[in-house]
Amino acid sequence: MCLLTEILQRNEVIHFMGSEAKTLDWQRVASICDFGEEDVLCVQAGSRRLALYNVNGEFHATDDMCSHGKASLCEGFLEGYLIECPLHQGLFDVRDGSPAGTPVTEGINSYLVQVDGEEILVRA
Repeated sequence: MCLLTEILQRNEVIHFMGSEAKTLDWQRVASICDFGEEDVLCVQAGSRRLALYNVNGEFHATDDMCSHGKASLCEGFLEGYLIECPLHQGLFDVRDGSPAGTPVTEGINSYLVQVDGEEILVRA
């Protein structure tokens, strides 16, 4: 059995980076108390800097860096499921990192989020 099949059978998430695959682990990144409504926080998950979003009690996580202007999305404006880059006002959907408005054409990575009691965990 190949490694990828074994990993998928163990129900692990894979993050592809070029030709390399890396298994992702759950990491505590914040507490629900850290958030206001419609809020964005910058968090660290291992070596990754992520933007963590609260949309009406739903938590989502993406890479922090805009794929177009290399600006921090944590400094952007969150409206519903869309985060606006503070540099050129490009939009991303926080649920999956897909581009949602020009000048952005390339998506960003999104990460699974889990709430355990008051703790927020990200698989990154």
